[in-house]
Amino acid sequence: MGFLKEISVPGKKQAIERPRWLVLRTGWLSLRVDKRVPNVLLLLALTTLAVMVWSVGQGEYPVPPLDVVRTVVGLPTDNADYVFVVNTLRLPRTLVAWGVGMALAIAGTITQGITRNPLASPGIIGVNAGAALAAVSLIVVFPSVPISLLPLAAFSGAFTVAILIYLIAWNGGSAPVRLILVGIGFSLVAGALTELMVTFGNIYDVSQALVWLAGSVYGRSWAQVVSFTPWLVVFGLLSLLLSRELNALQLGDDIAQGLGSRLEWQRGWLLLCSVALAGSAVATAGSIGFVGLMSPHIARQLVGPSHEGLLPVAALTGGLVVVAADLIGRLLFAPIELPCGIVTAVIGAPYFLYLLLRARK
Repeated sequence: MGFLKEISVPGKKQAIERPRWLVLRTGWLSLRVDKRVPNVLLLLALTTLAVMVWSVGQGEYPVPPLDVVRTVVGLPTDNADYVFVVNTLRLPRTLVAWGVGMALAIAGTITQGITRNPLASPGIIGVNAGAALAAVSLIVVFPSVPISLLPLAAFSGAFTVAILIYLIAWNGGSAPVRLILVGIGFSLVAGALTELMVTFGNIYDVSQALVWLAGSVYGRSWAQVVSFTPWLVVFGLLSLLLSRELNALQLGDDIAQGLGSRLEWQRGWLLLCSVALAGSAVATAGSIGFVGLMSPHIARQLVGPSHEGLLPVAALTGGLVVVAADLIGRLLFAPIELPCGIVTAVIGAPYFLYLLLRARK
């Protein structure tokens, strides 16, 4: 778990520096995390659980928090209608918001790690725009195609844009600056094509696409929970396993190669994880911006830059942000509901300006 090191302090008794890291070893897997990580994860988990219970209980048919908990765990309540309201209408929506927030946060953390740029995110480098273009194309141009194919279409769009960015940015290697610049260009092109389809599409299909582009978890059911969960679990765990490689990439290409890292192979796998998580999140809840940008920064303030602890803390932070944004959007102008993507944009835009000002200094 670490070691104790004695430090001589002139004029004082010797002080002992306690180990800052926890080393977790399970067979072939070894992770080193900051000692703050377990406590922060517990605090975030409890806060998220409290906000989720509150969110599920709010609406035109309010449900007391204790009855929300009793209904979810299957205990009897005084009102039989609670089962339908909680388990069918509100719980799936809240779980989708939580999962989408986690996926976007992990994707944003990976993107910032790959590019070594604290202002990077899947939305800025074009991945989200590619997913949105493919999804809007399915909704507007091919309305007869089953909506169940939307996640696959969004992932295909995100993956295609990511591959194009990687190939065009390649010049004997994939330098982080070239990845960002090419990604911004693709984001603008994909956004323009999306607007073109919205302009000339059928009014009914366009209205569906616009609601989806705003980023909303309204009307999400257990079908979306079931279809999205495998993407989050598989690529979320793979991201955690590759977290040590992100630490190596932060040292720069030359140092990482000197440590034995296979840069392009690692960047490729990490990029795949980021694209899969961002694409599936966009397909499930639409374009929810700034979550992938804000969450990693908040997590770094809590547990430091080591990605073994940063990734899970950023994931819980992102989940909490989207659940809270959905709750605010429902209550702020009730009974009118604001899409959670609008709420995150209102919060995220000033935060992005703050990061720009801090980076300038």
